Parts: sequence; structure tokens; C-alpha cells
Amino acid sequence: MTVKEITKAIEDYAPLYLQESWDNAGMQVGDMDSEVKGILLCTDVREEIVDEAIGRGANMIISHHPLLFRGLKKIVGRSYQERIVAKAIKNDICIYCAHTNLDSALGGVNFKMAEKLGLKNVRVLAPQQGTMRKIVAFVPIEAVSEVEKAMCEAGAGRLGSYDSCSYSMKGEGHYRPLDGAKPWSGEIGIVHHEAEERLEVLVNKALCGRVIAAMLKVHPYEEPAFDIITLENDDNYAGLGVIGDIDPMPARAFLKKIKDAFNVATIRYSGSLKNDVSRIAMCGGAGSEFMTEALAQNAHVYITGDMKYHDFQGNEERIILVDIGHYEGEQFTKEIFYDIIQKKNPNFAIDFAQNEKNQVNYL
Repeated sequence: MTVKEITKAIEDYAPLYLQESWDNAGMQVGDMDSEVKGILLCTDVREEIVDEAIGRGANMIISHHPLLFRGLKKIVGRSYQERIVAKAIKNDICIYCAHTNLDSALGGVNFKMAEKLGLKNVRVLAPQQGTMRKIVAFVPIEAVSEVEKAMCEAGAGRLGSYDSCSYSMKGEGHYRPLDGAKPWSGEIGIVHHEAEERLEVLVNKALCGRVIAAMLKVHPYEEPAFDIITLENDDNYAGLGVIGDIDPMPARAFLKKIKDAFNVATIRYSGSLKNDVSRIAMCGGAGSEFMTEALAQNAHVYITGDMKYHDFQGNEERIILVDIGHYEGEQFTKEIFYDIIQKKNPNFAIDFAQNEKNQVNYL
């Protein structure tokens, strides 16, 4: 398998267009066309991880957090990023990351956290907004199937666990070909009436250009008519955080369950433990900004990392806030990578990094 094949499998699951504007997910170091001999999975790319990859004969490292958030001006070994890049290039090791795109993907980081806690009825907590478009194309009836297929293969018509989703309505199009036109049907200078279908598909805005190009390639008209409509709808299948349900249980017992599920010795929390809890919201990494969304959706507990002192204040009677740590919430991301690659090639050599550890220590 090539690096390109591995990255395509990951990006089919967690498209790069889902990442936040400040992020730098994707290929970081290496040749996309190189053959993969072995893969090492980790949360953070550290120098000891690169050394482990060399020792194991793995020439591809896949991490959750990007090694590079911004460009390097020099590679002279003054920072760990510079040393890692130099060592990776010297040893023909590719480095790839899937960060906030995997956070926002359906079945991604936050869904894995929910799985560890046994949540049911899991859905996105803070859906992406303003990212959906509706493309409307007007197609002669005999060409509708081909045009629809091309648009869906280019990325349109995806709704959660469904694809090839569309809507069509029959009508009649009118046009008059002028001198110089090469009409698919009709005669120069005469108004033509054509039985058409209004074909509608949903698409993420990042894929609009690709979908339109696919439509134009197979559409029989010389000048196809189409609309691109901006939608205000939330994308309920992509976004940060999740919310779901558990069978009611005492709050203190649930906090103990959190510690066991994420293998943490210490958690920080605020709020009353006197009642049972059943609706749980969470966001891996640093997610304090979504606490208000958890409150709005009547969560009894909100779990995240990197909460500041004042984040814990003001809502003690309304919600239990739990900080399990940044690394702790995202440590199972490696399992998602493993499942994606195993599904594509069950016999491929994939290892979890043994030298990985949380860089934040507790005494």
C-alpha cells in the first residue's frame, strides 16, 4: 500500500474540509507515493516516537495532533519539531495527522469517547453551521440518472449513514438557440420546449466546485442551468462534541466510571453529586467553549479537558463539569486509525506507539 492509499482511507472517514480554520491536518512530512512498510500510531509526534518507528521498521507515523501548526523557517535542530522533521526525512519516514477533522467527523474522537462510557442515542453536540449548500440542476429527463450519479460520486448527496440522496421534480424548460449555438436539442432561432427534471442535492461547501465540475462534464446541454443555494441548516452529521444518554445512576458513581473508562487517577470537577445523572455531553481535548451548548441541551454532566478555574464557576447547581485532561480524552484516537486501516487491509503491519506518554504529569 502507498501513503496516498492510507491517507485516502482516513480522509474518506474524516475529510480535511471538516477541520477548523486554524488547524493543519493532513500530510506533514514525506512522499505520498512511497510504499508503506509499517505504521506507528500515536496521539503526539515526539522524538522518541520517531526513534521507535525507526527501530520497528515503520516508515509512516499517523498522529492525532499535528507536528506542525505553522511553517518552519529553518531546520537546524533548535526545536523538537525541527529535529523530528530532519530525522524523519533522513530515515524516509512519512508523518500524517488527522486532528479537528477527526474531532468533527461522524464516528470520530468524541464518538469514541462516548463508546468508552457506553452512551446511547449519541449525536453531535455543536454541529457545524453554514457549511451546507444545495445545488439545483435542470436536466433533460433522459440524462438525469447519469448527471445524478456523477454529482453523488463527486461528494454530493451524503446524509449521515446514507449516500446518493437527491430530490427531483418534473417540469418543462424553455430556450431559444441563437446563431453560433450548438443545441443538444432544438433549432436555431426557434423557442424549444424540453421535458426536464429539477435535480437537487446537498453538498458541503468545500466540495461545490468538484460537484459542479462533475455535473458539467456529463450534462448534455451546451449551457446547463444550475443554482447554488446557501443553507442555514446545521450539519447534524459533523461538528464538535457529542451528547447522549446512560441509564440513570448516582453522580458519584458516574464520576468513578469516568476515571475507570479513561484510566485517570485524578479528575477535576464542580457541581452537586446529590442527584442521579443520565444525559452526558463531552468534547475531547480543550472544549470548555461548548459548556453552554451542553447546558442548553440539558446535560447533567459535561466532560472535557483544559478547563480554566473560572469555567467551573456559576453553574454548580445546573450541571456537573468534569475536566479529565486533554490527552486523556483523546488517547483512544489511535483505535480509530487502526480500525480504518485494518478495514482496508486486514493483514497490514500496524503498531501502537509504546513510547507514548502524556507530557503532563501529576505528582
